[in-house]
Amino acid sequence: MDTPDQPRWLTDEEQPAWIALAGALMKVPAVLDAQLQRDAGLSYFEYAVLSWLSMQPERTTRMSDLAELVNSSLSRLSHLARRLEKQGWLTRRPDPTDGRYTLATLTEDGWEKVAAAAPGHVEAVRRVVFDPLTKTQVKQLREVGDRLQRAADDEAHRPD
Repeated sequence: MDTPDQPRWLTDEEQPAWIALAGALMKVPAVLDAQLQRDAGLSYFEYAVLSWLSMQPERTTRMSDLAELVNSSLSRLSHLARRLEKQGWLTRRPDPTDGRYTLATLTEDGWEKVAAAAPGHVEAVRRVVFDPLTKTQVKQLREVGDRLQRAADDEAHRPD
């Protein structure tokens, strides 16, 4: 029995579930990253940034919002944005409504890059994530993913 000064150890049912999830959290992104590197010359992180921008109105969003969307620090995203600007795939400018913010915009070349990478990436996602699952499991995956994201968001915003 756990006591307040003892860890809440995983149960015999929870431990293999955690090991399976932890393994998937490591292996799936590695497979997707390798596919993107091989086929499009992009890292998974670069693709995520370009892809999220492609889905924003006018392909533009604040850097701070983009950092949250791709689960990145603003500093890491700024370094990547600098590299993507050199490639001609992204531009940055001050937000005209509030100069404290910077807007990132996907360029036409950036759009072409992400559009060219998308079919191969989606096929890899399908093979690795969706093809092994039943329709019921896909629905459960969404529900589990939503719950885990909410719990992670709550933990991230929990006062120390």
